[in-house]
Amino acid sequence: MGAVFKKSYTKPIPDHGELITVKGESFVRVKPPKGRVRIYSVTRGRDGELRMSVPSGTYVAKFRDAQGLVKTVSTGCRDEGAARSVLSDLERRVELIRAGVMTRDEETVADHQRIRFTDHLEAHIRSLKAAGCSDRHMTDTKRLATQIAADCGFKTLGDIEASKVESWLSDKLDADMAARTRNSYVQALKGFCTWCVKNQRLTNNPIRSISKADEKSDRRLVRRALTEAQLLRLLYVTRWRPLAEFGRETIRKPASKVTGKRDTWNPAPLTFRTIDAAVELARTRLTDKPDRIAELEAQGRERALIVKTLVLTGLRSGELRSITIGQVYLDAAMPFIELAAKDEKNRDGSDLPLRADLADDLRDWLRSRQTTPTLRIDGGNALPPTAKLFYVPSGLRRILNRDLEAAGIPKCDDRGRTIDVHALRHTFGTMLSQNGVTPRTAQAAMRHSKIDLTMNVYTDPRLLDVAGAMNALPSFPLNSSPRTSEAVAATGTAGSVDSKPSGQLAPNLAPTLAHRGHSESFPVNLGKIDEPTTGKPDRAKNIEKPTKKGSFSAFENEPLKRPRRDLNPQPPDRQSGALTN
Repeated sequence: MGAVFKKSYTKPIPDHGELITVKGESFVRVKPPKGRVRIYSVTRGRDGELRMSVPSGTYVAKFRDAQGLVKTVSTGCRDEGAARSVLSDLERRVELIRAGVMTRDEETVADHQRIRFTDHLEAHIRSLKAAGCSDRHMTDTKRLATQIAADCGFKTLGDIEASKVESWLSDKLDADMAARTRNSYVQALKGFCTWCVKNQRLTNNPIRSISKADEKSDRRLVRRALTEAQLLRLLYVTRWRPLAEFGRETIRKPASKVTGKRDTWNPAPLTFRTIDAAVELARTRLTDKPDRIAELEAQGRERALIVKTLVLTGLRSGELRSITIGQVYLDAAMPFIELAAKDEKNRDGSDLPLRADLADDLRDWLRSRQTTPTLRIDGGNALPPTAKLFYVPSGLRRILNRDLEAAGIPKCDDRGRTIDVHALRHTFGTMLSQNGVTPRTAQAAMRHSKIDLTMNVYTDPRLLDVAGAMNALPSFPLNSSPRTSEAVAATGTAGSVDSKPSGQLAPNLAPTLAHRGHSESFPVNLGKIDEPTTGKPDRAKNIEKPTKKGSFSAFENEPLKRPRRDLNPQPPDRQSGALTN
């Protein structure tokens, strides 16, 4: 027969406690500032000091389990009658186990039913940490699971029901929550329940029957790739906007919008037409602060180089933020960046080849960090291998939005597709397809597990030269004789319009143990990335005149109005969007 009782613990006697003796036993009478007088028994601690014995607030149950071992379990009840009811359930469960009606695994699951949901979730997060999951994954899992549990009223594991989750999903659908967002909540809770089943905290996953929402029919964010003209304008604006911000003209506010004596003007908008004048005016205003000018120029140069690196490597912003100087091998036969497995999304680790012009820009950037006082690390000339290659600001998306606005590039196009930091990776994938890189090689360059993701998600169909591909097909004259066609085929002159073999632009990017994935660079022809192809005959002239392969030719061949280095191009012509000659 079991019993219920309250455990007691000792604590020091407070200053307002009074020692009394009743029938030869010592007690302490405590009268708090607020509340009634309480009397506690007195015991002597290990240090010899007197301490008062205070009972706990809830009852515990003491009984023998199915193996005959004495167990003490907290009932969580402050009422003795409720605690005895819990004890009866525990003893009944022991009898079921002895009779073979309940297994010991089911008993373990039953023990976890009374533990709070949040305590189980904390244990789940600790298991994710032990498995080496990223901090972002753990943070998102905890946030999403906590939110859906709070909205559905899940206090314990026994409260989790599929009907409540489905009702919550229905409410969020009425509130216009995107399908992908709803799926992220369900996925976090499903992963938690699966972990509970694996660790014998649940007998089965109660929400396993809930299916995912169709994300393809409810896509809220669809990215697009930048054209060549847009990319050149963006790089130029990104390069000079930090300095140009100090040279913006002012516009007087209307009297109706003036709120104070000093609130009489606003800075003029910075546009692609006014950025050169703003840069010159900023140099004039900061004439007596040459260090500040050098700092702003270095900041713009770094931001432009960040954009160029993202476009020509396909790195994600978080991956680029993790790259250190020691991971950049510019002196190798084929320069490359080593991406650690812990920093890559798929946790595989990769070696990313660098184009020659990008490798030269990185060399000049590191050289400038050694010679420029404002860019030195710890005041020394040597750059430690653990130093970050770039300072990628946390507000890079906001900075990019301002650069797009100044460059005159719409954030969203007529299809509703948008440009953000991750869209630079889409630009990289589209450039690979535009320049004839084979799908399997493009998949290796993008580091995708499925080729469908490379071809359908990260390739902008509007920028693909479908009309040019149709023109490359062989001709089939209706009036020609089959014998004539056979004779032409025998001479080797039949085939596509362009006699050059296909696939010459496909690089060898797939990593091997011998070559570590950087055996060749991939020559990207930016000259072919232009405004969307319409299929009109006059577009053929532009397609037949590509720019120099393997480089930003516009940044290398054109004279500069001011002596600048690296990513300091002559501004493209404002009317046509092409580079001036």
